Amino acid sequence: MQRFQAKFTQVAGKIAANKLLLTLRDSFIIVAATSMIAGFAIMIQNVFIDPTNGLIFGKQGIGLGRLISGSWTAWASSGLFKGLTAIGNMIGLISNGSLNTFAVLLVVIFSNTFSRKYFPKSKEHMTSVLYALGAFFICMPWKFQYTPTTGSTKPIEILNYMDTTYFGTKGVFAALLISGFAVWIYNKMLQTNFTIKMPDSVPPAVGRSFESLIPGVITMGVFIILTALSTGFTGETMPELLLTLLQKPALAISGTGFFAFISQTTWSLLQWFGIHPTSIWGPIFGLTWNINDTQNMLGQAHHIYSTLFMNFSTVAAGSCSVSPVLALMLFSKRLAAKKVSKIALMPAIFNISEPVTFGLPIILNPLYFIPWLVAQPLAFYIGLFFIKIGFIGPIVNNVPWTVPTLLSGLLYTGSIKGLIVQAIIVAATTAIYIPFIQMDNKINPDGDLVDKAVAED
Repeated sequence: MQRFQAKFTQVAGKIAANKLLLTLRDSFIIVAATSMIAGFAIMIQNVFIDPTNGLIFGKQGIGLGRLISGSWTAWASSGLFKGLTAIGNMIGLISNGSLNTFAVLLVVIFSNTFSRKYFPKSKEHMTSVLYALGAFFICMPWKFQYTPTTGSTKPIEILNYMDTTYFGTKGVFAALLISGFAVWIYNKMLQTNFTIKMPDSVPPAVGRSFESLIPGVITMGVFIILTALSTGFTGETMPELLLTLLQKPALAISGTGFFAFISQTTWSLLQWFGIHPTSIWGPIFGLTWNINDTQNMLGQAHHIYSTLFMNFSTVAAGSCSVSPVLALMLFSKRLAAKKVSKIALMPAIFNISEPVTFGLPIILNPLYFIPWLVAQPLAFYIGLFFIKIGFIGPIVNNVPWTVPTLLSGLLYTGSIKGLIVQAIIVAATTAIYIPFIQMDNKINPDGDLVDKAVAED
């Protein structure tokens, strides 16, 4: 066991410390800030403001609209209904500056992060961002087919207008590969000193601008050639080709039950060894389930597997925080364990598990290995079961994972049914810990005396 622990920790540590994975993780975390704002706005729109299906006014909630107007027909024609609809549409505009431009934002953040991590001696990292953006727009499809909603249904080819659908989730792989390659080419050209040198009397900003001209021209030229080769041989631009060859297969794999099972079991396993799972799974989810999140929030799809669903069913449902703390408080006879549970209760309410995982401890504790490993997958599959039977729908609302359990279930789904599902998850995952806590009580029969002394000290 010790040899396995040492080997596993060594391998996982190397993966977690990989520079490219760190760059991807940091980039997705930064871009996620705008997505969280948009998701929070969409959640408010869907749950509280939506006059048709919202929690407050809609048919799926308390139905305040019908109570105000007397009937659903009268409510649909009321001024308040129209006003709420207009407000909801205005709130939805935030998506245009975040979710619908996710790939463009990713180009900026990833190219800057990539430049700083791989070329720390560069004098001006924002110049790398400039040429990464230029390369991305060079490669974009500057024509698309439009099908009119009325009249002839024959598609019309629109020329000299950019297909902006690649600004969003369709362009994620293109954004990463093109911007990363552009930054690499540009900085390698700079390192060859094949640049225009200005006299020392020229201001530094102007000098750096001229210094970037030749490497920048070469960088742009490379992507012009690549675009010509791509369209010439395949009939598709690079974003279209990357979508077909990489992004679609990756999303297809991430939509399988096998991918979900591996992600949830290894997530718990990594935590038990004291390795933060986001260091490994963060970049993977960024390229897969995070895309599903965005499409769900925009109403473009209804993916079951997504990080929104994982947060709803595992993290925000308290499977690794509320459940172990609750089980300890109710069934542990060890004074030290009870003291830890009391200290960990308040953080656990906000789904923060570190006080109990490090304080009990659960990490590297063989006694709690099985419940810790099982709790998260069990919570995940309980949530999946209720989606499969149609009790709740796919998760489309982005709620901060620190929102307390049960309340978050209400907000994630916009329905009391989400609260019920999380309550069932808490009960089931708490029950898993009971036999192991009782075993702990028996294994440490003198623990009460020792723990009492520790508590008094």
